[in-house]
Amino acid sequence: MNSSVRTDVAAGKKEENMEETKEEILKVEGVSKTFRLGKKQQRIERTKEKYKRAVDDLSFTAYRGEIFGLLGPNGAGKTTTLRMLATLIKPDKGDALVDGISVVNQPDAVRARIGFLTSELKLEDFFTPNYLFDFFARLHNVDPAVANERKELLFKRFGIDNFAEVKIANLSTGMKQKTSIVISLVHDPDIIIFDEPTNGLDVLTARTVTDFLMELRDEGKSIILSTHIFSLVERLCDRVGIIIDGQLTHCDTLAAVCDGMTLEDRFFEIYKEKKGGEE
Repeated sequence: MNSSVRTDVAAGKKEENMEETKEEILKVEGVSKTFRLGKKQQRIERTKEKYKRAVDDLSFTAYRGEIFGLLGPNGAGKTTTLRMLATLIKPDKGDALVDGISVVNQPDAVRARIGFLTSELKLEDFFTPNYLFDFFARLHNVDPAVANERKELLFKRFGIDNFAEVKIANLSTGMKQKTSIVISLVHDPDIIIFDEPTNGLDVLTARTVTDFLMELRDEGKSIILSTHIFSLVERLCDRVGIIIDGQLTHCDTLAAVCDGMTLEDRFFEIYKEKKGGEE
């Protein structure tokens, strides 16, 4: 056996050992979700079917201290999956264990351990960042002294301190998103679930958000995010799952999924295989 082969084998064994030592923080086991389509939605979907299976027998695992990305086109089932993980909707079948706790049977306990953010969840215009942070700190039973210390840290980190008493209605889109992120992390969760974390943000705010997500990972937090942006996955994710038509087609490290190709080229190759050559 030549030296290069020995090196490759050793590297493979090292990677296997690293897999064995990883701590599972999220285990998704065969979750499915079907929605009834109204007549308007049937017209939009161009179908006569009364039901749509948004997520179909989806399974994957995420580990402590990593960023895991769900990559797929619009309508692939990414948001539905994350909403099930966040206990906003219940799967028709299957389950997910968040730090060993069932999203189906113990949703309250799951909510205490996660932070969830989606651009579709809006903050009330009448309130200020300061009020909302305090409100959610009380909701999560965070000690007032700890909450104040955490608020000072996060507000300064995201530049919210100068806008703490400005009503949400008067904040820029970027500042609203920053406020939403800070509020979702008020209780210092170990697992953060972000649906399209940079959606609608300007480049400066998007960079602030992505830098912060990497900081959280380096602190040992686990981040589960969904996106359709290739560059975001390439910059952030340790592992990626590709979801098409509610099904997970591939799930591995970025290098393994890409198999020597760019992520964009590899995704479209997988997409064509899945859709039978359709564009």
